[in-house]
Amino acid sequence: MTSVLVEVLNGAGEELVDRWVSLQTESVLFRADLLAPEQVREESSAFVSQLCESLERSGAVDPEATLDGEPWEGMRAFLAALFRSRAQRGFEPDEVAEFLLLFKLPLFEALQKELGEDPAKLVDAVWDATRLMDRLGLYTTQVYARAKEEVIARQREELLELSTPVVTLWEGILALPLIGTLDSQRTQQVMEVLLQEIVDQEASVAILDITGVPTVDSATAQHLVRTMRAARLIGAECIISGIRPQIAQTMVTLGIDLGQVESRSTMAGALRVAFSRRGRKVVATGEA
Repeated sequence: MTSVLVEVLNGAGEELVDRWVSLQTESVLFRADLLAPEQVREESSAFVSQLCESLERSGAVDPEATLDGEPWEGMRAFLAALFRSRAQRGFEPDEVAEFLLLFKLPLFEALQKELGEDPAKLVDAVWDATRLMDRLGLYTTQVYARAKEEVIARQREELLELSTPVVTLWEGILALPLIGTLDSQRTQQVMEVLLQEIVDQEASVAILDITGVPTVDSATAQHLVRTMRAARLIGAECIISGIRPQIAQTMVTLGIDLGQVESRSTMAGALRVAFSRRGRKVVATGEA
């Protein structure tokens, strides 16, 4: 039945594409802010051409059984590029799925027009077309999901980088203000960034400010201790600042011991200690 689908697609030609484009651009889900009608037509026409080519190359009665084969490589590449691009541009799942779902109506209309006088042949053709479109739909869903996962992973990495800004306070003194929850992955990021900056700037003192960390449990404390031990191994002393009364009480209740780690309640206090370690002193100047 593949040959029938190809004949119908070739016979319908631009009429089928026109009908499909109209359905897409008139849909309530159409993203006019992301897609121009000309682009919709270009992508739709390219899809139909690629579909005909893949069907002709497959020569199979059951398109579903051969969709993963070499004849469909071009179609898979086309759909992967198209839907990965849409995922990266911010299309929602229903907006992506509609591209293929709306193709069914003009395709079935073309089949009805061509095979309407032979009900048995029409049913077979519609069934083959339905299975093919469903399989293509599943493939595009997988492509979209993978693309969104890549986007989320990239954004997460970018957020981790933004959430671990190392600030140079003075020659040899660095500060790393932390905001939000500290989990294993983020703590690893904190350690890597801080250690690299210590080496790059040849710093001897690093201040970890946890004013913006809502809670500190035993796991978080252990992460911080490991970070400071690693810093000590490369010649830098770490100071913790921003330990609020509530966090101090929680740490005492949980029996958390920061060992020999220097700590202060404020960044200002930690900075005074850091200056002292560097042989500097903060003094007030008299007014003239």
